[in-house]
Amino acid sequence: MTTSHSDALVFFGATGDLAYKKIFPALQAMMQRDGLDLPIIGMAHSGWTVKQLRQRARDSIGQAAKDSGSKIDNAAFDRLSARLQYVDGDYNDPATFVQLKQALGKAKRPLHYLAIPPSLFGTVVQGLQQGGCAKHARVVVEKPFGHDLASAQALNRTLRSVFPEDAIFRIDHFLGKEAIMNILYFRFANSFLEPIWNRNNIASVEVTLAEQFGVQGRGAFYDGTGCLRDVVQNHLLQIVALLAMEPPAYQGFGAVHAEKAKVFQAMRPLQPDDLVRGQYRGYRKEPGVKKGSDVETYCALRLFIDSWRWGGVPWYLRSGKCLPDTVAEITVELKPPPQKLFDDAATLAGRANYVRFRLSPNTAVALAARVKRAGKEFVGDQRELYLMEQETGQESPYERLLGDAMAGDGALFTREAAVEAAWLVVEPVLHNHAPAIPYRAGSWGPKQADALIAADGGWHNPVLEEPPR
Repeated sequence: MTTSHSDALVFFGATGDLAYKKIFPALQAMMQRDGLDLPIIGMAHSGWTVKQLRQRARDSIGQAAKDSGSKIDNAAFDRLSARLQYVDGDYNDPATFVQLKQALGKAKRPLHYLAIPPSLFGTVVQGLQQGGCAKHARVVVEKPFGHDLASAQALNRTLRSVFPEDAIFRIDHFLGKEAIMNILYFRFANSFLEPIWNRNNIASVEVTLAEQFGVQGRGAFYDGTGCLRDVVQNHLLQIVALLAMEPPAYQGFGAVHAEKAKVFQAMRPLQPDDLVRGQYRGYRKEPGVKKGSDVETYCALRLFIDSWRWGGVPWYLRSGKCLPDTVAEITVELKPPPQKLFDDAATLAGRANYVRFRLSPNTAVALAARVKRAGKEFVGDQRELYLMEQETGQESPYERLLGDAMAGDGALFTREAAVEAAWLVVEPVLHNHAPAIPYRAGSWGPKQADALIAADGGWHNPVLEEPPR
């Protein structure tokens, strides 16, 4: 496998929703930032022409500019449009891949992005090999990486039948967010954190990924997936791995992946008592949702990592749709001091000290500590010290991840071993679980989820309006 930069980008599913919402805006941003001097070939079976695809790209980029309150960089788009080609054909037809080989021309190291349903991965991968388009190439696949452990293993076998593991990039846009990358940096770039980052000082860890909206017309997809598969098995467990991993031996994605894999392997498989599933009222009326569906739109769970560092520390994870806000946040709660020395010890308001990572919609890292009020009495208040806030000009996740895949940098992508280990954690409760509990849209989910975390003081509900500093 060459470590050289990819010299062409091919994206399958070029006329689809993912290309419209994410890929075209990312390519435009990359063109503005770096020039992106390579052929860009869209693949689909829609009967389109390259002129139609270029117009689709223009519409996509225009919508993205409108959403961000900016204007289209016409010079950058003209450069992007000039490099944009289109191949239309049936993925089951070998002639389609002959056309692709011709369109690639002199390119020797293409990156193939499969922005298509997983059911087509095998067909396209075999077509690439038979058409002579897979040699020295890389491939990007979108989550979900399987529906359970067996299907994930089958998917990996399909990919590995044509591409070596270091040429396979399993993209999860959540891992490309600046705030996610900062977890890794914050942990290991600061010496003050390591002495307390263990079972002796941390009481619990809580991760919330909430969405204010429902399934947004994607009822048929969601009803075959659910929150546990769609969010918990990948996004939330990846966050846990970054928070729980040991220091990597060197700066390199191989070392990071090795340590994350150890965390997944140490996770105790979930049991039905560790999980609360919910479904917002009205979900069953969504288009595409089966009558009487028991698919969960909310999950709360208690997880344990059976390692020397984390033995006995509960990790509480929750995610759901139709919750009060769209927000992602981590709270690492420290144990209280061993002695209650001060006047307010018996009636302390609030929580013990904690470290808080806000991941979205804005980003922040904050430390909570108690400070004394003025006066003779030894009483105080809990205040947050902000260490980092949102910065402007950040790369979007898709821009960053596409650039990394072209460069062969797999640091922010998921590896085969980690995918399968994460499925092992959730496998016991994929089918063996209690029925989904109805909850009111706009609430924080079913009340039964409170019992999971009651021993540790209840959930921290994120507040989007930050306190004055």
